Amino acid sequence: MPTLGAIADDFTGATDLATMLVARGHRTVVAVGPDALSEGPGAAAVRHADAVVVALKSRTAPVAEAVGSSLAALRALRDAGCERFYFKYCSTFDSTPRGNIGPVTDALLDALGEHRTVVVPSFPATGRTVHEGRLFVHGEPLDESPMRHHPLTPMRDSRLTGLLTPQTGHPVALVGLDTVRAGREALRAALDAPELADALAVVDAVSDEDLVTICEAAGHLTLVTGAAGLALGLTGPRAEAARAEPASRPGDPGIVLSGSASSATRAQVAHARTRLPHRKLDLAALRADFAGTVAGLVAFARRAWDDDPAKPPLIYAVDDLADLEQSAPDGTTAGPELVERALAACATDLVAAGARRLLVAGGETSGAVVTALGVRTLSIGSPIAPGVTWARAEGRAHGRDHTVDLALKSGNFGGTAIFTEAWSALA
Repeated sequence: MPTLGAIADDFTGATDLATMLVARGHRTVVAVGPDALSEGPGAAAVRHADAVVVALKSRTAPVAEAVGSSLAALRALRDAGCERFYFKYCSTFDSTPRGNIGPVTDALLDALGEHRTVVVPSFPATGRTVHEGRLFVHGEPLDESPMRHHPLTPMRDSRLTGLLTPQTGHPVALVGLDTVRAGREALRAALDAPELADALAVVDAVSDEDLVTICEAAGHLTLVTGAAGLALGLTGPRAEAARAEPASRPGDPGIVLSGSASSATRAQVAHARTRLPHRKLDLAALRADFAGTVAGLVAFARRAWDDDPAKPPLIYAVDDLADLEQSAPDGTTAGPELVERALAACATDLVAAGARRLLVAGGETSGAVVTALGVRTLSIGSPIAPGVTWARAEGRAHGRDHTVDLALKSGNFGGTAIFTEAWSALA
């Protein structure tokens, strides 16, 4: 029976955290939505897990919807037997001025009868650190990094206290690096100080060792919040945790579906275009004839498999941020939603056509693909890069059950060659 329950605000974040938990010795199941904990094959898997991560698509949802789905996940995790909880959000603290990190944290604390927690988005392995309360991305302040141009959640302040204060009803406090470096007991005493009794405590961390100290010092808190890096201190009951066996075999058809507009993914797309067969989404064509355009993309991928099965084709959305701003005839610019819908449709049709390996880039795109494929559970397999892993996904689409290898990549994660090199981890 699981004792640790986590709520992730997007699908890539869920697999990111699950990968960390597996590496720390926890048998871990990713449940797609709270219902997967009590229905279908996921229910049995949960009973044999040490930790369960519920994957939501709530990062950019309206505040009330994000809070509601997070509370539903909490109820399901408590019903499954979990006693400690982890709210996982992005290491770049992706949010709007109103939420959803603050409102969800407040709601979870209230439901648990708790009043305080830690806020730890640091993940040094992926270049995210917090010092003096400011969030840095590969050494650049968040508001000077490419995240300032994010199409859904542009981040224009690197001060976590400034970002979080308008989102929460709790006071926001800062615990500095000097306190963290004083050790676990000193940090725990600081977290337990009367002035932090009702606070969300933003804690500095610039190294993995800092994260271990924070996790150990916060071990008595019912709820912790942060990026996946905070799990470094959560040592599980097994020194070696079994990873899921691949669902596919070398040579099985694969596909890369990229909807992310992040600078990291754009560089990955540019690299892959010189090495893989590729097609770029045509938003105008999709608006004019969605089904026909998707069918053309599927036909392209099938031809690429026939030509060279060793080169998974790439279907992508973005070369430049302006690609998502192409206006429809009615003047709207619903580019991101159209991209998600198109790539999700490609995914279901390609799985029906024989695809057994799918690498998906972008949090929102990953959520759309997982939902379209009817995935209920993800069993964590081989790691690809920090924060990115293969997972054995079981689902149902087009009236047929399927099991595929699925990698969900946050837009900002992975090296430049990930679209061409990820497949070797499945061999």
